[in-house]
Amino acid sequence: MPRPFRFGVNLLGAAPAGEWRATCRRAEELGYDVILVPDHLGMVAPFPALVAAAEATERPRLGTFVLNAGFWNPALLAREVAATDALTGGRLELGLGTGYVRAEHDTAGLPFGSPGERVDHLRRTVEELDRLLGSPEFRPRPVQKPRVPLLIGANGDRMLGLTAEHADIAAFTGARTVPGSRTGRLAPITAEELDERVARYRALAAGRAEPAELNLLIQLVAVTEDREGAVRPLADRVPGLTVDRALALPIVLAGTVEQIAGQVRAQRERYGFSYLTVLEPFMEAFAPVIEALRGT
Repeated sequence: MPRPFRFGVNLLGAAPAGEWRATCRRAEELGYDVILVPDHLGMVAPFPALVAAAEATERPRLGTFVLNAGFWNPALLAREVAATDALTGGRLELGLGTGYVRAEHDTAGLPFGSPGERVDHLRRTVEELDRLLGSPEFRPRPVQKPRVPLLIGANGDRMLGLTAEHADIAAFTGARTVPGSRTGRLAPITAEELDERVARYRALAAGRAEPAELNLLIQLVAVTEDREGAVRPLADRVPGLTVDRALALPIVLAGTVEQIAGQVRAQRERYGFSYLTVLEPFMEAFAPVIEALRGT
């Protein structure tokens, strides 16, 4: 039997307190299961934002999507995680990634490192978090046992291996960083390429006692009768991407509510994605799809 759907929204704007809380309440009203925040300079600070979201809402889980491990010392991060889990009443889900925007590291005066070095740092961070938060002497104490659920965002082989080994939630971006980009520009991968990445993850995770939840970050939602027109701006921005190819991308949901709901069901059947994350600009547009899929 397929895993039930969960839906998250990644809130991108750093808003005044009243506006932030209103946005979080609206996400809860629309049926989102998880309120998420990113970890980029110029956007909301993750942990204070999640505590404020908890104060404004009752039901949704609260998560980072995803923390840039290169910004964080593991011991200090453990303190933030434990305190935030306690202050949100055990609603935290911790999302981690290597970071992919060199310009942000330069601005912060932090080393960026090679891809291999960033994966190594993330592994050390995950292992140190497990050690610290698993110690009965560690203070402050998180609420959730045996630990705060861990999501890792991954695409490359080493990251998929780390995800298979440690993560409760395996998050797929459906895109890869454009080589040489300092700003983290992403290029989408095809449905067939995503097939291969998910298959690689499944092979690496074959020995797990419990299967992980699989997540996909959706980059575009358009509820419309004109599917081609909705994706044409995306096709125009991405070299070599035609309208037909754009419509076939797993990270693009375009069509009527019924068509999009069917696409989401088909992707769960094909890839196993039961947890979908949409970006804040599409929060309202995706809400009727949530209603159509709820309980299926």
